[in-house]
Amino acid sequence: MTNTKGATALPLNTILDGDCIEMMNSLPEASVDLIFADPPYNLQLKGELHRPDNSRVDAVDDAWDQFSSFKAYDDFTRAWLKAARRLLKPNGAIWVIGSYHNIFRVGAALQDAGFWILNDVVWRKSNPMPNFRGKRLTNAHETMIWAGKSEDSKYTFNYEALKALNEGIQMRSDWVLPICNGHERLKDHKGDKAHPTQKPESLLHRVLVGSTNPGDVVLDPFFGTGTTGAVAKMLGREFIGIEREEAYRTVAAKRIAKVRKFDREALQVSASKRAEPRVPFGQLVERGMLRPGEVLYSPRGQIAKVRADGTLVGNDIKGSIHQVGAAYEGAPSCNGWTYWTFRKEGENVPIDILRQQIRSEMAS
Repeated sequence: MTNTKGATALPLNTILDGDCIEMMNSLPEASVDLIFADPPYNLQLKGELHRPDNSRVDAVDDAWDQFSSFKAYDDFTRAWLKAARRLLKPNGAIWVIGSYHNIFRVGAALQDAGFWILNDVVWRKSNPMPNFRGKRLTNAHETMIWAGKSEDSKYTFNYEALKALNEGIQMRSDWVLPICNGHERLKDHKGDKAHPTQKPESLLHRVLVGSTNPGDVVLDPFFGTGTTGAVAKMLGREFIGIEREEAYRTVAAKRIAKVRKFDREALQVSASKRAEPRVPFGQLVERGMLRPGEVLYSPRGQIAKVRADGTLVGNDIKGSIHQVGAAYEGAPSCNGWTYWTFRKEGENVPIDILRQQIRSEMAS
């Protein structure tokens, strides 16, 4: 699972050992579909933190989260974002997660680097850690920035899939999900947290279902204990992780080795209608699925006849299935595919059934 420094080919489903900037610069340009980045937050902690019972809080005090100044952090941010942008395909995108300590600085650096911000998403934690000192509000959320490589990027957005995840309601930019705890929280050989800021799989599941497709390459330059890799593997995405800390690489490799990829049918998600192949109504006529002169019926029983060129005629109105439907309804527009039906064995059948039949043939 773990590779060595200096990779020259695209090392799919591998954890690279080394500095994230050096490793990203060693990979082929424009080779990655999505980057999920959970960089150091630069928390600037002052001293130890204790609970009311005087027990010590296991906070983030590791060396990788410590920077000498805001300038040092900004220089680091600009350097890794430059390397990340080089790796993204023209229609690639990036997610970056952070807290109030760093996310505003990262957001400015993203825009300066040429990324185009699509959304900021608030991850509202359903079970946040209390503010033990009682001097500030409880930090109950983190912020994710989703950005395209450029303003013109045709980024992946599985709108219908996210809507389905949200019980048929359009997904909003505030996500209520629990922090990583219980059985999901990984432990080291001493029984302690393997990583202080392990992200929950539910968060990555939503990100990857919403902004990637099966087979896409997902890079995580701050891989930690491998949440991105584990979820990517389950969802049939390829991953590349970069992690310089050996202890994290070891935990991540063991974790991912146990993950099983979902079967092909389970990986399919609700597709946007706009993403489906376009089928002209005339193609139904050409293929004899509907014949010239055949009668179509509106929801109110009005009729129109199919013409040889795929247009309709009825009540002295001629035009496309959409135009004639709109005229019958006195409306500015009409989706003719869902408006018209034809007779089959005494039943009214939507013409859209015929369109879906052609689409299924195109996909096979």
